[in-house]
Amino acid sequence: MNIGHRKKFITVQAPTRIPDGIGGFVMSWATVWEVWAAIWPISSQEKTEAMSKGVDITHRVNIQYRAKFSPSWRIKYGNRYFSIVGLINPLEANRELQMTCKEAA
Repeated sequence: MNIGHRKKFITVQAPTRIPDGIGGFVMSWATVWEVWAAIWPISSQEKTEAMSKGVDITHRVNIQYRAKFSPSWRIKYGNRYFSIVGLINPLEANRELQMTCKEAA
């Protein structure tokens, strides 16, 4: 993908446990990076194919490659949130990461 297609500024967040002050923890999200990305909704054909495999995806996200990345993280774009369903490093070339995501309600 041409880097010029990455026109959306997103926040990549990781789940973190924060002490609640009474011996327990509260789950929260911490910013890992803020990066430029390409985000686009999947086509109806892609949605049908994914649903036939039991996977629920709504969008694809593309960013520059990062060595440290976890599918348990999420994407924040404006006031929208996307759960990461799958990560792809095309051709294992370490140049970009493609993610399939599900928009959270």
